Amino acid sequence: MSTLARATQGEAGSQTSTSSRDPASRGRRRAGRVPSTVVTLGVVSFLTDVSSEAVMAVLPLYVTAALGMSVVAYGVVDGLVQGAGALVRVAGGWAADRTDRPKWVAAAGYGLSALTRVGLLFAAGLPAIASLVVVDRIGKGVRTAPRDALIAAAANPRNLGRSFGVHRALDTAGATLGPLLAFAVLWVIPDGWTTIFVISLGAAVLGVGALVLLVPDLRPRRAAWLRTHRTRQDRGLPKCKGCTCDAPGGLELAGRPFSWSFLRGGATVRLLLVAGILGLLTVGDGFVYLALQDRDGFATHWFPLLYVGTNATYMLLAAPIGRLADRVGRARVLVWGHALLAGAYACAAVPFPGAATTIAALVLLGTFYAMTDGVLAALTSALVPTAVRGTAIGTAQTVTAVMRMVASAGFGVLWFAFGSVHALWIAAAALVIAVPVCAYLVRAGRLERDPDLVEESPA
Repeated sequence: MSTLARATQGEAGSQTSTSSRDPASRGRRRAGRVPSTVVTLGVVSFLTDVSSEAVMAVLPLYVTAALGMSVVAYGVVDGLVQGAGALVRVAGGWAADRTDRPKWVAAAGYGLSALTRVGLLFAAGLPAIASLVVVDRIGKGVRTAPRDALIAAAANPRNLGRSFGVHRALDTAGATLGPLLAFAVLWVIPDGWTTIFVISLGAAVLGVGALVLLVPDLRPRRAAWLRTHRTRQDRGLPKCKGCTCDAPGGLELAGRPFSWSFLRGGATVRLLLVAGILGLLTVGDGFVYLALQDRDGFATHWFPLLYVGTNATYMLLAAPIGRLADRVGRARVLVWGHALLAGAYACAAVPFPGAATTIAALVLLGTFYAMTDGVLAALTSALVPTAVRGTAIGTAQTVTAVMRMVASAGFGVLWFAFGSVHALWIAAAALVIAVPVCAYLVRAGRLERDPDLVEESPA
C-alpha cells in the first residue's frame, strides 16, 4: 500500500470514529471552533508582547525625557520601529514557504528579539538603543508572516477572521499587560528603566520556550498537497505526472514549490495598493500619545496607561470584529477601520483637554487595530494559494510597514514645522479623502469574494 493510501485510510478511519453519531453537527462544531494551535500561538504572542510592549510603552519618554532628544529624533526612532523589519517580513514568509517549516522560521525571529532584551541591560545612549530596536524589529519581521501562515494553516478557511481575531486578542492581552507592568515599575521606581528591561527579558524567554515546546510543526504545503492527491484518489484519477505518491517516505510536493506569480493577480495587487495608501497615512501611536500628554499635561508615570487603553480596546474587540469581517467582508472592514483612525487623530487635536477626548482617542485607536491588523492577514491568506501564503502575508505587511515608516518620519517633520495640532488635522483630513477612494478600489477589485482559501487545482 502506498504512503498516500495509508495516510488516507488512517484519516478516514479517524473521521468515522469521531463522527459516527451525528456527522453534520459535529462537522459544524469543528468548523466553528478555534483550533488549539491558534490558541497556543496566541499564548506565545501574549508572552512576547508583554516583553516588547513593556519597552515600547516607555520608548517615547525614554528617548525624549531620559535621553533628552527632540520629537524629530523620536520620529526617526519610531520610523525604525515601524519599518526596520519590513523587508525581512517578505524574507521570513519566503523562508517559511520554501522550507515548508514555518514554525522554525518563526522561532528564529522570536529568538532574535529575545537576545535584544539582554542588550538593553547594557546599552547606553541613543545609537545603542536604536541599534537594538532595529534588531528587535528584524526579529519581529522574521517571525510575523510564518506565525500567521501557521494560523491560516490550522484554521478553517471560512473562519480565518475569527481565528486571527482570537490570536490577536491574546496577543493584545500581552500588549496590555506589558505597559501596565512598565507603569507599575515607574510608579514605584521613577527611573526604573533597568527593571523594565529585566522583566522584558524574562517574558521573551518564556515565549520562545512555549513556541518550541508546545506548537506543532505544521507543514502547510505538504498538507495542501495531500488534500489534492486524496481528491484524485477518491475520484479514481491516475497518479499525477512526476508525482512521488508511492515513493518511500512520499507525500512530498513535486515540481517547483514556490512562485511569485501571485503578484500578477489583480485582486492581490489591488490589496497591496490599498494597504500602501492607507499605511502612508498611519502615523505611530506614540505621536498621538505625546500630543495627548502635551495637551492634558498629566504626569509622565501615567504615560504607559495610554497604551493600556488602546490595547484593552483591541483585545476586547479583536475576536468579534474578526467574526464580523468573515460575514460582511474582510476588505470592507479593513478599509473603513481607517475612518476610525481619522477620528482618533481628531480627538487628540481638538482643544478640549480632559478624560472624555483622551478616552475617545484610545478607544478609536484600539478599534482601528481590531479592524485592520488580523483582518489584513486573514484577507491575504484567502486570496493566495497555500504554497505562497507566508510570502504573500509578508509582502502585504511589508508594504504597510514601509509606508508607516515613511508616515512616521514625515509626521515628525510636520510636528516640528507646524505643531502637533495642525499635523494631526492634516493627517485626519488626508484619511477622510483616502478611505472612500480605497473603498472604491476594494469594490472594483472584487476582494469581497467567498472566504475559502484559493488552492492549487489537481494537476
